[in-house]
Amino acid sequence: MSPELAARLAVYQIQLLSEAKEYSIVARDACFAMLYRADDPAPGIGSSGLMTENGLAYLVWREGEAYLVGKGNEVMATAEQVEAIRSFAEDLKTAIKATDEHR
Repeated sequence: MSPELAARLAVYQIQLLSEAKEYSIVARDACFAMLYRADDPAPGIGSSGLMTENGLAYLVWREGEAYLVGKGNEVMATAEQVEAIRSFAEDLKTAIKATDEHR
């Protein structure tokens, strides 16, 4: 991850959790997302989700209802969880877009 991207993410209190050659995992509070092409100054964003007591769970919509779905586990998402993930994802997009515009 570039120092510029890390600095822009820090503005939104998003931190790097893990980094590999082709991806990074970033998080804020219990929310997380994968960033693809970790060496690119403006990487692609994978799905956002929530770290739960049962592991990582992604937000999935079915027939207008929000669920947190992880390996072997699925629960309905609360309005607060949906809002936390939505806010995190929007801040992440804003930080990455700003990095892309400043290249």
